[in-house]
Amino acid sequence: MADFIAYGSSTELPTIHVISDSVGLTAQAVARAAAAQFGVTNPTIEVLPKVRRFEEIRRFVDEHSAVHARNTGDGRMLVFYTLVDRVLSRQLAEYAAERDDIVAVDLVTDAIGAISRMTGREPSTKPGGLHVADQYYFQRIEAIEFTIAHDDGRNPQELHQADIVLLGVSRSSKTPTSIYLSQQGYKVANIPLDPSTEPPAELASVDRTRLFGLMTTAEVLIGIRQRRLGRAVGVASRYADPEYVYEDLEKARSLMRKLGCIVVNTENRAVEETAQEILRYYERVHPPSIAPGLR
Repeated sequence: MADFIAYGSSTELPTIHVISDSVGLTAQAVARAAAAQFGVTNPTIEVLPKVRRFEEIRRFVDEHSAVHARNTGDGRMLVFYTLVDRVLSRQLAEYAAERDDIVAVDLVTDAIGAISRMTGREPSTKPGGLHVADQYYFQRIEAIEFTIAHDDGRNPQELHQADIVLLGVSRSSKTPTSIYLSQQGYKVANIPLDPSTEPPAELASVDRTRLFGLMTTAEVLIGIRQRRLGRAVGVASRYADPEYVYEDLEKARSLMRKLGCIVVNTENRAVEETAQEILRYYERVHPPSIAPGLR
């Protein structure tokens, strides 16, 4: 086992140990979100998934603690756990309380308990409930496949099948935003705009409540394009030339006004923020047909 244990964290934060009776994705997401508050976006994470017996947990903790103590001089353990099995969760909590070298964070017990108290319903205690291959799972897969097939202006004859259509100049975050939305179950097509190319005629038939323009500032766009070009900036200098970029953005704005689409500013925004603003507009007109959170 020691051969497969990281010697120590590659960041200034401690290694985060994830223990789960499913695959541990929820705990990993929380771990990364918490680490980001300390300026670390890629923390060292070690995972013990599919736990069924407490002995597995004890062995994992003891072996990792010993290896970290031997290699870094610090055997303390930071543990994030998602155990819907109440017995396992209680056993880990009690074990951590007995040891001064373990900081253990239970990520699901209080959340499950709160929902149970509010609804009067009992939880299933079935691991991996978020990742089951049900109809919503297949809906997301279908949405991702559609979005990939309609990236960067491909298959414009099928724009009417999209839940959301994104417009924007090159490097305005169209593809990342499309992919993120598709992972939430939305079929997304995106159309690139540039001064030398006419947009597809099919845009005229798209419902305006499904049409979103992504816009940023010329200064931000110039910087992004220059970094994208790298050493080739001298060869394709027009792409990042300020005059060309201003023209690019102005023609894009004009088309967006003409089409009547909703314009969303992407300047210095994470993809998730852009996507959430799009969904705030979209879901006012097109409320989800399934319960929130199942998309």
